[in-house]
Amino acid sequence: MLDDSVATIAAGPWALGVVALLVLADSFLVVLPGEVAVTAAGALSVATGSPALVAVIVVAAAAAFTGDTCCYLVGRRVGIDRWRWMRHPRVAGAFGWAGARLETRVASTVFVARFIPFARLAVNLTAGATRVGAPRFLGVAAGAAVAWSAYQAVIGAVVAAVLPGGPVVAIVVSVVIALAIGLGIDAFLAAIPRRRARRGGVARVPRPPGE
Repeated sequence: MLDDSVATIAAGPWALGVVALLVLADSFLVVLPGEVAVTAAGALSVATGSPALVAVIVVAAAAAFTGDTCCYLVGRRVGIDRWRWMRHPRVAGAFGWAGARLETRVASTVFVARFIPFARLAVNLTAGATRVGAPRFLGVAAGAAVAWSAYQAVIGAVVAAVLPGGPVVAIVVSVVIALAIGLGIDAFLAAIPRRRARRGGVARVPRPPGE
């Protein structure tokens, strides 16, 4: 019964709209990761046949790119210290972390940040505030959005293809795997500065946001 209800929801005309809305909102509010919505939709695509996997990827990529671009424009317009929440020590530290990396590695920083929920908010706002060129930012952001959406959707699709038990099981397992991979990537990236500091004898290294 539950599987039938999920299949009906997935086939509904507004399923992709919900995915787009969650991904777009995630660009500003790191509450429910957009990764969850895209991975779940990818699992549903294989488990129930709807929505189409290509459509999931295209819609999620468009929403992610739109959200990242809006954050960039907000940073360009208002900066990163106008509102009180921006001056919170932890948030300000995240902006400092992002700014230090954007000074030397714009493309890789913007691209990788798309895969780390809070980091992408900090990087996109800081990129706008520090006047990273719009053509360069938009080009990298577009490529990152496509790669991110395809990666998340395919995780769900692969799990649903190899795991028996219906769409509900596929959604739950694929989301858990996606979140675990995301946490693993975050932990790996956070460990890189510490390793460099130990090798180079640096006393203090900026820490990634959320660490």
